[in-house]
Amino acid sequence: MTRNRPALLIALLLCLGTLVAVSPASPASAAGSLPGSPSDRAVVAAIDRVAHPLRTTEPYGDTADLRPLDKMIGDAKVVGLGEATHSSREFFTMKHRVLRHLVERKGFRTFGLEASWSTGLRLNDYVLHGKGDPRRIMRDEFQDTYLWWNNTEYLELIEWMRGYNRLHPRDPLRFMGDDFAYAGPELYGLVTGYVAKTRPELLARFTELYRGLPPTTSADAYMKRYLTLPLAEREEMAARTGRALELLRRQPAGTGAQKEAYAWAVRHATAIDQTARGYAFDFEDQERLAAAMRYRDGLMADNVAWWQRQTGDKVLLSAHNAHVSYVTSDPLNYPKMQGAFLRDLLGADYVSVGFTFDRGSFNATAPDGPIRVFTVGPAGAGSNEALLDRVRHRDYFLDIRTAPAVARSWLDTARPTRSIGTAYPEPERAVPLARSHDILFHLHRVGAAELRVTP
Repeated sequence: MTRNRPALLIALLLCLGTLVAVSPASPASAAGSLPGSPSDRAVVAAIDRVAHPLRTTEPYGDTADLRPLDKMIGDAKVVGLGEATHSSREFFTMKHRVLRHLVERKGFRTFGLEASWSTGLRLNDYVLHGKGDPRRIMRDEFQDTYLWWNNTEYLELIEWMRGYNRLHPRDPLRFMGDDFAYAGPELYGLVTGYVAKTRPELLARFTELYRGLPPTTSADAYMKRYLTLPLAEREEMAARTGRALELLRRQPAGTGAQKEAYAWAVRHATAIDQTARGYAFDFEDQERLAAAMRYRDGLMADNVAWWQRQTGDKVLLSAHNAHVSYVTSDPLNYPKMQGAFLRDLLGADYVSVGFTFDRGSFNATAPDGPIRVFTVGPAGAGSNEALLDRVRHRDYFLDIRTAPAVARSWLDTARPTRSIGTAYPEPERAVPLARSHDILFHLHRVGAAELRVTP
């Protein structure tokens, strides 16, 4: 790998795809049968019977083709919607399309993104109140590895949410970020502002505990610098944020509106502490690095579950396939994924939806550093995608849980699968789709997303 250590660690903390993955198995050992064999044909025929074709991957227009999704999701309060790359247009436009459908048909009211908590708050202010310019917010917040979210497709989604709220001010949509890597200065201001208003005698103490922590640089510079700090300094910063959080938790919550304000203040202090603790691992030690990855997926799940309980909103959660999954394809480095934590927290109220694709393009970081558009041809023999692309529909989705037994059995076996994060090339991962997700979307072809920045 040619990246410097801070950049590598940020990419590792934020996204899948920067580690050595499971090497592809040979077609025979992976699929258990050769392409075109009777058993493969039986699986394709079984999926044919239950697959629901997609009319389009574009966000607007009639969503009648998505109506079978309603029964598949049922009464779930959180739906994790994945992506097989971090920068293909169709994955982003489908998130917009599915969100619109779930808002209109199933009462979903929050879009959650694999972005920092404070970033979500800024975008939520725009979506709810029209505060700020979404282009400016995205430019400020989606930096370094988060830059993948600064794309035309997400801008269109955010502007659609704002337009919806103009028409439905009493039943609005919300935007949340569930991640930790950047705690913006506004977040500290929310906590100290609450303390100044409700416990002014404690303000000096909070000011001292947060001394030197609020960012004074760009998000990019903040994240890169944090990882260059000595471990002891990072641990000391986490100790201070932890003391601030515990001090706030010891204060009375009050009742009514006071209790609501208290709950949000504690959560903002929790997000600050998550950032400090997320960086306070020894990333040079493999076991501690894996612990950091587990911590990250756990806190993302906890943030989503808290938001759902606090607001009462049903949440469509956007993240990489691996993060919304129930199982890990890389247990050495990612011991437990966000989807597994959400299942622990929510049970049947969480549903995981994955994406696969056969061919197409995406943006990713090349081995020599710059971001490029990469294009891949048809999936290789023995892979999940090679068989899934033989189904008669070009683009489709299915409920894996209720698929015929022969299909479920085939999808339950780990096979080479494209799981592309921020860097490319990388080996495919061995993924058991039936154990990873409840519902699966398969797209024949994807194209690179339209980034709104010049990397």
